[in-house]
Amino acid sequence: MGKSLYTLLPNFTTTTRMMKILHYSTKNNHPVSAEKLVSYLEETCIDISSLKKVHAFIITSGLFKNHVFLGSKLCVCYAKFDKLTDSKRVFSSIIINNRNTNPNNIELTSLWNSTLVGYFRTGRFNEVLKLYCDFRKHSSNNINIDSSSITFGLKSCIANGSIQFGRGIHVDALKYNLHKHRFVGSSLIGFYSKYGCIGDARQAFNEISERDVVVYTAMVTGYAHSYHCYEAFEVARLMQEEGGIDPNRVTLVSLLQAAANLKVRKEGRAVHGYAIRRKIDSYDEILETSLMDMYSKCGDLKMSVSVFNTMKKRDISSWNALIATHVQIGQPFTAFQLFQMMRQEDIMPDMITLANLLSSCGDLKFLCQGKSIHAYLIRTEVQMDLVATTSLIEMYSKCNRTNQARILFVRIEAQDVIMFNVMVSGYLQAGFTDKALETVCLMIEAGITPNPATILNLLSLSADLREMKIGKEVHAYIVRQGMGSNVDIANQLLSMYAKFGQIEIARQIFNRITRRDLVSWTSMITSYAQHAYTSEALMLFRLLVQEERLQPDLVTLVSLLQAISGLWCLILAKEVHGHIYRNQLKKEILIINSLLTTYAKCGSIDIAERLFKSVVKKSQVSWNTMISAFGMHGKGLEALDLFYQMLKEGFQPDDITFTSILSACSHGGYVEEGWRIFQSMVEKHSVTPNTEHYNCAIDLFSRSGQLEEAYDLVQHLQPRERISALDALLSSCRVYKNMELGDIVGRELLKLDPNNSGAYILLGNLYAEAGKWDAAARVREIAKEKSLARQPGYSMIESGSVKYRDSLTA
Repeated sequence: MGKSLYTLLPNFTTTTRMMKILHYSTKNNHPVSAEKLVSYLEETCIDISSLKKVHAFIITSGLFKNHVFLGSKLCVCYAKFDKLTDSKRVFSSIIINNRNTNPNNIELTSLWNSTLVGYFRTGRFNEVLKLYCDFRKHSSNNINIDSSSITFGLKSCIANGSIQFGRGIHVDALKYNLHKHRFVGSSLIGFYSKYGCIGDARQAFNEISERDVVVYTAMVTGYAHSYHCYEAFEVARLMQEEGGIDPNRVTLVSLLQAAANLKVRKEGRAVHGYAIRRKIDSYDEILETSLMDMYSKCGDLKMSVSVFNTMKKRDISSWNALIATHVQIGQPFTAFQLFQMMRQEDIMPDMITLANLLSSCGDLKFLCQGKSIHAYLIRTEVQMDLVATTSLIEMYSKCNRTNQARILFVRIEAQDVIMFNVMVSGYLQAGFTDKALETVCLMIEAGITPNPATILNLLSLSADLREMKIGKEVHAYIVRQGMGSNVDIANQLLSMYAKFGQIEIARQIFNRITRRDLVSWTSMITSYAQHAYTSEALMLFRLLVQEERLQPDLVTLVSLLQAISGLWCLILAKEVHGHIYRNQLKKEILIINSLLTTYAKCGSIDIAERLFKSVVKKSQVSWNTMISAFGMHGKGLEALDLFYQMLKEGFQPDDITFTSILSACSHGGYVEEGWRIFQSMVEKHSVTPNTEHYNCAIDLFSRSGQLEEAYDLVQHLQPRERISALDALLSSCRVYKNMELGDIVGRELLKLDPNNSGAYILLGNLYAEAGKWDAAARVREIAKEKSLARQPGYSMIESGSVKYRDSLTA
C-alpha cells in the first residue's frame, strides 16, 4: 500500500482509525487476518462501543464461524467490560456453529479452555466454575477436559474459597488420568495447601510421575505455610538428591519463610549461602526482603539491617520489612525513626506501612499519634483493607480504648480470623474475659476456622477463667486438627495445665514436644518452681544446659532462683551467681533482684547486702527487695535506714515498699516509726493504703500491746477483709490478757467466719484463762457441733531434708 494506513489517517482516534483500516482493507481486497483482529481486540478496544464495532466487522467478514480462538477472545473482552450476557451469547453461538463442522471438537476444546483462562484473568472466578460445569456436561461429546481446564478450575476454587468444588475437580483429574500431569499436580498441591490439607497435598505430590522444579517448589511452599515447616527442607533435599533439580528463586523464598516461621537461623543462613553461591540474590528485591524477614524473626537484627543496607534498590516493600522487624522485636520507637528516613527518600507510605505504625502506636501507648493516622486515613478517603482496620483495632485495644476498638470491629462485615483474634486479645489484656469468650463464640458462629493464634488466645482465656473444661476441649481440638507439633501451642498448653496444678499432664506435654525451644524448657522449669517441685526444676535445668546445650535466658534463671529459694540452699545460689558473672549478666537488674531474694531466703543477708551495694543503677524493685530482706531477718533498723536512703536518692515508694517497711517495723517493734510511715502514705506520697497495709499496721499495734488502736484500724476495712486482721488481734488479746476486747473481737470474727476452727480455740482459751469456764465450754461445744477440728501439726524437717538431698544428687 506504499505508506502505513496510520500515517494516512493521522487525525482520527485510535478506534476510528482501526475501523477505517478494516473498511479500507476490505474494499481494496486486503483481508485482515484473525491474528490481526485478536491484536485489535486486545489493544484498541478500550470501551464497549469499540468492542461492538469490531464484533460487527468480524460477523460481516465471515471470520466468526471459522475462527474459534477469535470468538473466545470476544467472550473474554465482553466479560472484561462486565457484559457477561453478551459474552455467554457469543460463546453459545460459537458452540452451535462449530459442533457439526468439527467432528473431533479439538477447536471447541480450545474454545472452552481459552475462555476459562480469559475469565480467570479478568477475575470472574464464579464464571470459570460455571463454565467448567458446562464443560464437564459436554465432555461426553468428545469435548475432553484437559490439564488446562483442571488447572484453572483449581485456581478459581482457591480464589473463590470453594473447597468442595475443588475436590470434585480432583475427582475429574483422576477420571481422565490427569493427576499425574505436573501442571495439574502442582495446582492440586497448591489447592490442598491453601486449605491446610497438607496430607492430601503430599499425596498429590507423590502421584506426579515427572516432577520438575515447579512441582517441588509447590510442595516446599505448601509445607512452609503449614504446621510442618521442617518438611519443606526435606522436600528441598529430595529435589536435589533424587530429582537432580536445583532450587530456583521461588523455592528459596519459600524455604526462607519456613526458616522464619520455625525461627531456625542455621537453616536460613544455609539458604542465604546457597543463593550467594548461585548468584540468585543479585538485585532480587523479593528474595532480599525474605532474607530480611527471616533474620529478623530469628532474632538477628544486625544481619537483617545488613541485607537492607546492601540492597541496590529499596522500594516500599523493603522499608516495610525493616519497619515491621523493629515492631516485632519490640523497638517501636525505632520503627517511627525509620519511617521518617523513608519519607526523606520520597517514598510514600502504603497501607502496610501505616499498619506497622499503628502497631507501634499501640506498643508505645501513643494514642494521639494513632488517632492522627486514623484521621489521615479518613481525610484521604483511602479504602481501608482488613490489615489496616485490624491494626486500628489493635492500636485502640492496646491503648485501653476497647470500646472504640469494638465500634470499628462491628462495622466490618467481612471479618476474618485475624481480626477476631485481635479483638479477643484486646479484651484479655483489658481483663474482660467474659467479652473475650463472647467474641470467640461469635467467631465460631460465623463459621470462621480458628488458626494457631486463636488457639493460643483460647488457652490463655481458659487459664484466666480457671475453666479446665474449656482448656480440655481446646486440647482435644488441637489433637484432632494435628496442631500438637506447633511449639507455641504446646508451650501454651503446658503453661495452662501448670496453672491448673496439673503438673504431671504438663510434663507429659513437655515430653511429647519433638523440637523443644528455650520457651518450652523455661515454661516447665517455671511450672516446677511455682509448685514447689524444686528438685525436678533443678534436674531439668541441668538437662537444658548439659545435654541440650541451650543458653538459658533471664526468665529461665529467675525461675531457677525461685526454685533454689524453696530449697534454702546457699551453695546452689552461689553456683547460679557464678553462672551469671561468667555469662556477663551481672548488669541485668531482673537477675540481681532475684538473687537478692534468693540470698535473703537462704539466710545469707550479708551477701545480699553486699550485692545490693554493688549495683550501680538500682531499680525500685531492688530497693523493695532489700528492705523486705532486712525485715525478713528482723533487721528493722537497717530496713528503716534503707527506706530513708531510698527517699533521699529520689525514689518514690510504692505500695510494695510500704508493705515491706511496715512489716519490718512490726517485726522489729518500731511502733512510732511504723505509724509515722503509715500516716505519710497518703499525706506525703499519695499512696492509698490497701488491706495489706492495714493488716501490717494492725499487727504493728497488736505486737506492742496497743490493742485499742489496732481495733480502731480494723474498722477501716471492709467486713470480708477483716478476718485475718481480727484473727491476729484475737491472738494478741490472749497474749496481753485483754478479756473485754478479746470477747468483742472473737464474736465479730465468728460472725464473719463461723467455720474458723482456730478462732473457736483462741476464744475458748481466752475465756478459760480468764476463769470463765462456762463460756469456754460453750464455745467448745459450738465448735464440736459444727464438727470443727484443729488440724494436727507435723514436722517438715524430714521431708525438707529429703528434697535437699535429692537436689544435690540430681
